[in-house]
Amino acid sequence: MNKQITVKQLLKEKSADFKLKVVFGREFLDRKIIVSEVNRPGLAVTGFLDQFRSERIQIIGRGEYFYCTTRPYNKIFSNLNKMFSNKDIPCVIITGGFKPTKPIIQAAQNNNIPLISTPLDSADLVRELTMYLDDKLSPSITLHGVLVNVYGLGVLIQGDPGIGKSECAIELLKRGHILISDDVIEVKRRIGHILVGSSPKTIKNFMEVRGIGIVDVEMLFGVGAILPSSVIELVVYLQSAQGLDLTRYDRTGLIDKTVKILDVDIPSLNIPVTPGRNLAVLIEIASLNQRLKNTGYFAAKKLNDMVIKEMKKNK
Repeated sequence: MNKQITVKQLLKEKSADFKLKVVFGREFLDRKIIVSEVNRPGLAVTGFLDQFRSERIQIIGRGEYFYCTTRPYNKIFSNLNKMFSNKDIPCVIITGGFKPTKPIIQAAQNNNIPLISTPLDSADLVRELTMYLDDKLSPSITLHGVLVNVYGLGVLIQGDPGIGKSECAIELLKRGHILISDDVIEVKRRIGHILVGSSPKTIKNFMEVRGIGIVDVEMLFGVGAILPSSVIELVVYLQSAQGLDLTRYDRTGLIDKTVKILDVDIPSLNIPVTPGRNLAVLIEIASLNQRLKNTGYFAAKKLNDMVIKEMKKNK
């Protein structure tokens, strides 16, 4: 089910920050907001309604407002009345501190559309409002694992139960890296198909270490060892090597593997866990290697190309 909030909730949470004031329609504040994008209805105000995004909050800024004040009343009312007749418009916000004109008010009244004003400029309101709505309406999922930030790269560590995910994270913390969440990670897909992971408030800063119990990471390692959230750019799955044919594991890394989370493909690695392997160091190397890939440098492909080039020379 898609997330949604009401105009009433928006006003309750952000009236003070956005300086929002209801001009008309307090009885219609239960209208639903279902998308994080907002709309500047420039062409719609002139009567051109093709491709009009009615499901979005409508922002009437300086350009739209002055168009409405320089055209005949009947024309503006007719255009706005057609625009506001779309039943899924959540509300209309007039920016810049402009006083709503008579045709704007009457068109809103005619269609039971909440009309709101703010002294903020359109650019400022759109930026802040979009960020707020994106946080509220982004698709989300809860995952099991440990989320750490290694060399600036968000790494989600998952694996078999008891494989040592938390112990690996502790070793990474000792090496100067940063914890976001242990055991449970709340993941949201943000604008641009970016996944952001964070910790539930109830377990923030805490880790469970088998044989020791619950530890407070901030108290043990300092405030610099904690981050509230991080973009997820790599998934590492720790897998017990017992009973596995290790000869079948990828030795070159030429094949880019990904895992799909909230319809976003994230680079992934499977690391077999065997006695004597330093998992924290391996994850550090994997993180550095992924950062190089993000810049366009693919070591395995470069070596493969060099080998093929030499083979062609020797033919």
